[in-house]
Amino acid sequence: MTATGPRTAPDVVETVDVVALGESMVTFLPSRPGPLADVPSFERAIGGAESNTACVLAAAGHSARWISAVGRDGFGDHLLRAIGEYGVDVSSVRRDPHRPTGIYFRTAGDRATDAHEVAYYRTGSAASAMTTGTVDLAAARAARVLHLSGITAALSGGCLDLVRELTTRRPGRPLVSFDVNHRPGLWRAGDAHGPGVLLELARGADLVLVGDDEAREAWGLRDAAAVREALPEPEILVVKHGSRGATAYGPHGARTFVPSLGVDVVAAVGAGDAFAAGFLSATLRALPVRDRLRHGHLMAAAALTVPGDLAAPPARDLADRLAALDDTAWGRLRLGPGWTETATAGTHTDAGADRAEEEVRTP
Repeated sequence: MTATGPRTAPDVVETVDVVALGESMVTFLPSRPGPLADVPSFERAIGGAESNTACVLAAAGHSARWISAVGRDGFGDHLLRAIGEYGVDVSSVRRDPHRPTGIYFRTAGDRATDAHEVAYYRTGSAASAMTTGTVDLAAARAARVLHLSGITAALSGGCLDLVRELTTRRPGRPLVSFDVNHRPGLWRAGDAHGPGVLLELARGADLVLVGDDEAREAWGLRDAAAVREALPEPEILVVKHGSRGATAYGPHGARTFVPSLGVDVVAAVGAGDAFAAGFLSATLRALPVRDRLRHGHLMAAAALTVPGDLAAPPARDLADRLAALDDTAWGRLRLGPGWTETATAGTHTDAGADRAEEEVRTP
């Protein structure tokens, strides 16, 4: 992904395309497969649902601001530098001198398998201490879209109050996007209220993204129609069906389903955040709902074909051309590692698009 350098703090809060608020952590990726106990070394990266989405949107040409808190430590320095280098405005991130930056380690396996391990060290982190009093609410609202997730709400009571404040419907607020991101392990032990809290917050949003597996686990809802019935308030509801596709519900009973792409998966991490970025990017451009879903799938495919959480998105003209394929060609499209590389090389953008289209159109 091309680095454009960190944004500097303006004298007046600038309105950006997207503000993403939430915790980011330093991620340690294993040098080889196997249990954490057997991994000899790790490579440092960054990971956080909201900051991931902000980074992808910035790399795709949108103005983006990340709001959070990090420790006044080396890991906090790394997060600010790494996220800022994607072109994201990090000037509203608070440095906490008393609390550390969160970190986590994970194994190389698919998160869906029993062998996958994740070790989080985020309890008492700087981000978990965010409140309505420590966050610049004006900077959070100075956006066309404010992107939040259920992860933040689970970090602490203060964080929950903050998300409640930002999802409260009031005149003049930005479009509020809420990715449910149900993480049972984050809610306090024995706390049975988490699913209800997530439903409450989602009802306050304008755009909601949720996996059908999350809806079943959290709310006992068995299909997308039941999710829409439980969430009639958001103008747009996107229910993701994993490798099958995604369904978007709009006003007046509108329903649009778009199947997922064929993807040669390298690592099943970061796809949800990338999907959100693709959908939001197309929303900011006022594209039709079908194309918003397709751009979500394309961004997710970019994330699925790299080892880490973040991947270079396809160039906009390539993504637009692929999103415009007819249904038959879209259904035949299969993407593997490196598929976005020609699109980021400037002079090869058209060649990359032509090759992708040729592959799906050739019998």
